Formats: sequence, C-alpha cells, structure tokens
Amino acid sequence: MTAQDTGSLTRIGFVGGGNMAEALVRGILASGLATTEGLVVSEPREERRAYLGDTYGVQCVEDNGALAERCDVVVLAVKPGLVSTVLQAMRSQMNSAVLTVSICAGVRTRDIERELADGARVVRAMPNTAAMALAGATAIAAGASASEADLDLARGLFEAVGRCVVVPEEALDAVTGLSGSGPAYVMLVIEALADGGVQAGLPRDVAQLLAAQTVYGAAKLQLDTGEDPACLRERVTSPGGTTVAGLAKLNQEGVRAAFVAAVKAATERSVELG
Repeated sequence: MTAQDTGSLTRIGFVGGGNMAEALVRGILASGLATTEGLVVSEPREERRAYLGDTYGVQCVEDNGALAERCDVVVLAVKPGLVSTVLQAMRSQMNSAVLTVSICAGVRTRDIERELADGARVVRAMPNTAAMALAGATAIAAGASASEADLDLARGLFEAVGRCVVVPEEALDAVTGLSGSGPAYVMLVIEALADGGVQAGLPRDVAQLLAAQTVYGAAKLQLDTGEDPACLRERVTSPGGTTVAGLAKLNQEGVRAAFVAAVKAATERSVELG
C-alpha cells in the first residue's frame, strides 16, 4: 500500500513509543506510506520522545487523548496490562471513524471493543521482533466491526516492516507459538551452528557470521522461490555427501520433533496467558 492508497487518511498515531512502534515508524517512512507530518507518537518518557522526534522527525506528544483526536488510525503499542486504562482515558476523544490497530500481546479484539464506542473498528496484530530489521512476520485478525478495507490498511502498515498475513483471531495463539516466538528459536539455531563451527576449528566471529548468513540466505531462498523447503533441502543433499551425514545426525537427535514441540508448547502458553 502506498500513500495514495490511503485515500483521505491523514495521520497514524502510535500510543507507546517502544521498539515495535519505532520499527513501524521507520518502515512506514521508508516505504512512503506516510510522511513525517502524517505520524504522531504518544510516549510518557521525555527522553524517548526526544529520541524519536530527533531521529525520525515525527511529532511526539505526551497526551494520548490529544493523539486520538488528531489521528485516523491509532496503533496501540503499550503493555497488555495498560490497555484498559489507556483506552478508558482516550475513549471520549476517539471518534467512530478511527481504526484501532493493537499489537498488545494476548489482548483480544472483544476486550478492546468493550472499552470503546459501539461499532468500534479494531484489528489485532501479532508481529515479531524481526520487524526491527524490517524483516518481520506479522499476522492480523479483524474484530467484529472491522472491514476488508480496514484489514487492507492494517496489512499495509505491517508490510512496511516485513510480510503480513490475515488469519482468524482464534489462530493468533498458533501464530504466537510459531512466528511470535520463532526468532528466539532461530537465534538458538544460529548459536548452535556457530558452536559447531568453533568445535570444528573456526574462529568464533567467523563461525557466527557464517551461521547467521546461512540462516538468512536459506530463508530468503525459500521465500524468493516459493518452493517447498523439502525440495530445496533435497537439492543440496547428495547421496553419501556431507549434508546427508549432518541431516542424519539431526534426525537421530530428534531436532525436527523438538521444533514441532516448541511451537506447540508456546501456543499452549499463549492460550493460557490470553
């Protein structure tokens, strides 16, 4: 989505100026979806407001209500436990035309809708930390009154920091278990690959760079080609070669089953927390 696709959209406001909000601001500006005049950040910490204003040239305010009055889209980027308090304080200043996009983990759309006026349009998003590198994986889900146009607008915001898919809200726990927690799993893979490289005789810095670039390159290859990962894996697995020896060891150690179990465990925990 480009700036022209937003039609009469004039301002996107972020309630909370943390890392994810900063990633979205940076991605939105880089993509041309909005200009600095079209972005407002509400943040209680003076030093953080100064940093965001100086770094990105966006407007920073302390009053959430003032932001709500001026924006067409309000992105909730606060800690989950603060959502109810924040929305109650903003409710009188948010008109019915405002689209609320929440990145607050575990907070259901119905809980947000309950704090706002009847018919409030809400989209819930589950991004991951890779958004800070503009390579995030995000899933979004519509609330009861959100339209297809609302989903398109929200998807444009998150495509500015990576890739975005639309799912039913009940699937967001599984998204949390897979892509929400996934960067940590992959960091563990990078650590382990680097450790293996060191044990095989490589310097630590070289092993870590090669491990990280290998993970990045393999993921990019799959995304660029769209091919089944199994087919791409088979292509580099020559009979009797080095790769087949390594894969045999991974299978022996139960690595595939461990990753499946990790996603399942994280999903179950997300359900409990929700």
